[in-house]
Amino acid sequence: MLRFIFFGFLGSQFHIALCAASAAEPKSEMVTLDAKPEPIAIDPAHTAVIVVDMENDFAAKGGMFDRAGIDISGAQKAIPPTAKVLTAARQPGMKIIYLKMGYRADLSDLGAPDSVNRTRHLKVLGVGQKIQAPDGRESRVLIRDTWGTDIVPELKPEPNDIVIYKTRFSGFYQTDLDATLKKFGIKYLIFTGVTTSICVESTVRDAMFRDYLCILLNDCMSEPIGNDLPRTNHEASLLNVERLFGWVSNSEQFVKAFTEKQKRAGQ
Repeated sequence: MLRFIFFGFLGSQFHIALCAASAAEPKSEMVTLDAKPEPIAIDPAHTAVIVVDMENDFAAKGGMFDRAGIDISGAQKAIPPTAKVLTAARQPGMKIIYLKMGYRADLSDLGAPDSVNRTRHLKVLGVGQKIQAPDGRESRVLIRDTWGTDIVPELKPEPNDIVIYKTRFSGFYQTDLDATLKKFGIKYLIFTGVTTSICVESTVRDAMFRDYLCILLNDCMSEPIGNDLPRTNHEASLLNVERLFGWVSNSEQFVKAFTEKQKRAGQ
C-alpha cells in the first residue's frame, strides 16, 4: 500500500511539473500565409527571416555589381518591400538573420587557385581590388568589414539581429547558419535578398535538404542574369521553388498575415 501511495505521489508531482512547464512556455499562434502552390501555416516562434546579400557591393551605386556594369535596379527595387517585411517580422519577435558574402583580406577563403569560385570572382568581379567608396572611405571589393559588405542603410541590422558572413553562394557552406537555426528551434525560413537564382536559390536548396520549410517573397529579391530573356532566371528559380523546394509568396501577403495577427492579439 505504501508503495502505491509513494508512486501515486510521484506521479501527481510529475503532472504538476509538466503543467507548470507548459504554462511557462509562451503560446504561439500559427499564421497562415497565402502562397503558391498552396497556403502555408507558419509558427512565428519558430520562424526566421533570411536576408541574403543585401549589401552595398550588390545593391548600391558604386558597389561591385554597379562597377562591373551589372544592373542593380532590381536589387534596389527589392529594398522597400524587404524593409516592410522586416518591420512586420520584428513585431512578433521573429529572428532576423543577415547573410553577407565577404572574404578575408588575404583572400585565403576565396578558394583554390584554379577553383571556379576564385577565378570568376577575381576575373569578372574584381574581388579584393582597392577602391574609393561613395562615402569617401578607402575600401576593397567584397572584403569583410568594408563599405562594400555593409548592409544597405535601409535594411541596417538591429542589435538583436544575427549577421553571418559566407564565402560561397550557399549560406550553409562552412558557416554556423544551420547550428544557429537549430539553437533557436527554427523550422520556417522566409527568404529575401539577392540574387534569386544564385545565392538565394543555392541557400534554399541546402535548407530544403536539411528539412527546413522555405518561403520566398518574390518582390523582395531580384536576379540580373537573364533579365532580358522571355522567362527570366528570377522567374525560373521561383518556379523551381514553387514546384519542388518550398513556397512562393510576396511582401504584401506576409505583412497582411502578420498585421491581422497583431489585430487579433489586441482584441
